[in-house]
Order: sequence, then structure tokens, then C-alpha cells
Amino acid sequence: MAVPKRKMSRSNTRHRRAQWKAARPSLVACERCRQPKLQHVACPNCGTYNRRQVLAV
Repeated sequence: MAVPKRKMSRSNTRHRRAQWKAARPSLVACERCRQPKLQHVACPNCGTYNRRQVLAV
């Protein structure tokens, strides 16, 4: 089990922790209806995924 040899200072801890940012979800245009949607998710507007109808809207 990895155990730190020395205590990490507060400034180093906070400097490292300052990089934890929430990323905005990347949206892409739906191929059929051109509405923004999440990648790799069925379109909530028209119900298509990978050019196939998967949800009944």
C-alpha cells in the first residue's frame, strides 16, 4: 500500500486541488433534427441514435 513519506503542505494540497474543475458537458448537433444533444446518447428531441430510431417520441 502506498503511504506518503512526508506530510504535504497546505499550499501544495490546495494547489493540486485547484485543478479539480467541473467540465461543461460537450454537446453535438443531432444528425437528423440538428438539436444539441450529449455525445453517445439518444437524442431527446427526435429519439434517434446512430441514424436509427431507438426512442418513441
